[in-house]
Amino acid sequence: MMDLKGKVTFITGSTRGIGLAIAKAFAQEGANIVLNGRSAISAELIAEIEAFGVQCIGVSGDISDFEEAGRMIQETQEKLGPITILINNAGITNDKLMLRMKPEEFDQILKINLVGTFNMTQQVLKKMLKQREGAIINLSSVSGLIGNVGQANYAASKAGVVGFTKSVAREVAPRGITCNAIAPGFIQTDMTDVLSDKVKEQVTQNIPLQRFGQVEDVAQTAIFLAKNPYITGQVINVDGGLVMHG
Repeated sequence: MMDLKGKVTFITGSTRGIGLAIAKAFAQEGANIVLNGRSAISAELIAEIEAFGVQCIGVSGDISDFEEAGRMIQETQEKLGPITILINNAGITNDKLMLRMKPEEFDQILKINLVGTFNMTQQVLKKMLKQREGAIINLSSVSGLIGNVGQANYAASKAGVVGFTKSVAREVAPRGITCNAIAPGFIQTDMTDVLSDKVKEQVTQNIPLQRFGQVEDVAQTAIFLAKNPYITGQVINVDGGLVMHG
């Protein structure tokens, strides 16, 4: 099992929600943390992570820009050292029925959710392959596995993340690097808080465990995958049983 103590862990989109929960969970394990977002990372947030007794820096930038991704990886390596764990968590939604969706609304989601994952992964692998050690964890979604009304763009991007994960896993395995994906279901975050009580009730009825998940459920799955050196190319659903493959 990989000891996470002192390992530099870069989490995209980690200023709130699932990403922040993952950052805190890894900090509790002793990992040094890179918080990331499009805007500047607050000193208060950095201090909150450092309170776990680890190093923490904030690196801002746009993951959908390949050169920006490279700059963020370079900046991290200069300040904290080589990155051992990359968690591609950043993602957005823009839900619309297929016939009302504009081409740019489809492209925008793919550019951040899928192309952004490619950008960060390729940039970090340049050094990780030489280290012969590393774990890449990509955030997919149950929407990418079974689809969802009004989410043709989001589901396509997250399905792409699954195929991307499995392909990368095969390529980097000979160097001892793992690559896995997590597919969250309905997790209690800002994104699900906007749903009406009626919609929440309908959704809950379709979840065998009869409740939404917590961000910590996803964070602990990321910890499990980062530590285990013999699990790769897998997609783990954290969904209360919503998606079951018989």
